[in-house]
Amino acid sequence: MRQLYFDYNATTPVAPSVQEAMLPFLAEHYGNPSSAHAFGRAGHEAVEDARTQVASLLGCDPEEIVFTAGGTESNNLALKGVLMRHGVSVGGHLVISAIEHPSVAQPARYLERLGFDVSIVPVTSQGLVQPSAVRAALRKDTLLVSIMHANNEIGTIQPLRQIAEICHERDIPLHTDAAQSAGKIRTLVDELEIDLLTIAGHKLYAPKGVGALYVRQGIALEPILHGAGHEAGLRAGTENVPSIVALGRAAVLAMKSLDASQERLLMLRDRLWNELLQGVGDGLLLHGKNSPRLPNTLSVSFPGVSAQEMLERIPELCASTGSACHSEVAAISPTLDAMGVTTDQARGTMRLSLGWYTSEEEIARAVSLLIDAWEALK
Repeated sequence: MRQLYFDYNATTPVAPSVQEAMLPFLAEHYGNPSSAHAFGRAGHEAVEDARTQVASLLGCDPEEIVFTAGGTESNNLALKGVLMRHGVSVGGHLVISAIEHPSVAQPARYLERLGFDVSIVPVTSQGLVQPSAVRAALRKDTLLVSIMHANNEIGTIQPLRQIAEICHERDIPLHTDAAQSAGKIRTLVDELEIDLLTIAGHKLYAPKGVGALYVRQGIALEPILHGAGHEAGLRAGTENVPSIVALGRAAVLAMKSLDASQERLLMLRDRLWNELLQGVGDGLLLHGKNSPRLPNTLSVSFPGVSAQEMLERIPELCASTGSACHSEVAAISPTLDAMGVTTDQARGTMRLSLGWYTSEEEIARAVSLLIDAWEALK
């Protein structure tokens, strides 16, 4: 039975040329990049080449890129790094949205336990953060605002530039979790006016366990890992050279294919939606329908059924009934809850996320299987 993979927002396969780029650094060039000998220099040069490649994807200077072990670490470094640099004893205020990934929401809760204040701004029924809501949440002691670029569950793209302008009126830095948007849509930091930006390798056709944080020059962070002075003193630990090389190569691939890939994924996503709508009817709900969304992401609610039970009837279809990072939790997801989605609508919600290797034949097959499963259960 051939698997149909519709869960690219959970993780992507490692692109073949990305795998090839890694191999020499697993076998031949195994030196510690901090070592002064030839083996070490080869690793150091590879890391710096990758830093330049990732910086090109984001439109920033290479020295503004800090390599990490993934999106979660990058988000933790951004939030904890800014607030703890200010000082726990002094306190301060953090603003996040109600639909942030757990790797932002949980560090925010941790910081709250340390004594910092946290405000959570709501979203509209279409899954958008309103800049006016961010403005209303700001205080004199606000140290950081963190609003994701694109939501991992429903794909809504947030108005970051408008939010950034509001923050910068008061000299407050803005962080964004761009794990889902980098490589799918433009994520140029100067266009977005972002001060800190998170990317995750495994959402970008690179391996799991590698990521990066963009830190605009002048933004001071307190490290959350302490040790030797790697990554300009911001991230202790010997660099994961093979995976960093892979992330650099993936960034190059994403830049080369961005426009064509975006156009193709949008076509496939809209075909998937239209054919499902034709088969299910007007009862099929599209979350965030009236908002700008990622070209690859379709979050739909099938009426009168459980999306989990549908997927159990379709073992060849790999998809998610919510955010893959917490899909085993039976409760309504925080994103859907924040949008005011009903319990029944949440129960029927399925996220279908496409990628570089999704074919038109797979779209047709998935539609047929989904409609058959829905009809059997409704």
